[in-house]
Amino acid sequence: MPELPEVETTRAGLAPHLAGRTITAVQLRRPDLRWPIPPEVTSLLPGQRIETIRRRAKYLLLDTAAGSALLHLGMSGSLRVLGPEVPVRAHDHVDIRLDSGQVLRFNDPRRFGCLLWQATGSVHPLLAALGPEPLDTGFDGAHLFRLSRGRRAPVKAFLMDQRTVVGVGNIYAAEALFAAGISPLREAGRIARGRYERLAEEIRRILAYAIARGGTTLRDFISPDGAPGYFEQELSAYGRGGQPCPVCATPLRQAAIAQRTTVWCPRCQR
Repeated sequence: MPELPEVETTRAGLAPHLAGRTITAVQLRRPDLRWPIPPEVTSLLPGQRIETIRRRAKYLLLDTAAGSALLHLGMSGSLRVLGPEVPVRAHDHVDIRLDSGQVLRFNDPRRFGCLLWQATGSVHPLLAALGPEPLDTGFDGAHLFRLSRGRRAPVKAFLMDQRTVVGVGNIYAAEALFAAGISPLREAGRIARGRYERLAEEIRRILAYAIARGGTTLRDFISPDGAPGYFEQELSAYGRGGQPCPVCATPLRQAAIAQRTTVWCPRCQR
């Protein structure tokens, strides 16, 4: 699944082609993705000017005066800005046509993504309970320490809870915990504030670096300009179970935490 850096890379790649453009038509090739596509998408979007494209957690929002189209890429979805002559492929479920003559096309083979609607002045229920953005000033070690008190869940599961902080998925939680020297198995409530301050710093650093490098190349993800991300080549823990730790050469351990594969160094991470 594309994580926060991939979604931010998508947003940045699409923004120059979408911001300020007027939507001339919306074509749905099926009525649903993960959930039914609301009628407002086809009744209210055409004729609207896209004021901005922004990201909240792993969601993208196309903001207009009438409301916002809310998109999630799911497991394997992608968004492309294409010329009108580009043939429709399998799983090209949505076309949003622009006054530039181009088309914003949503392809989603597994249909785990979504296209929903957020009315102006409201917050969609999917966004209402989300925690802070990890790159915003509201996120720091004090925030993690405060929420973690009394929590017995493993710290990795705590980090991946979108009510704690948004967008820290499996890959980046593993990498941040490795960089901070914290075992993903430790109970969240038994980690000191100073260690959470280091962890918050590493989350911010790693996410910012991954965004700058174009995100992490996943099997199903290609960035909007057609170039893959590069951060995958530099991963220290994720996907490296059984391989030598890049710091101490101890074999990295692998287990499932919250139904997600977790890799860590038993020597470097305590």
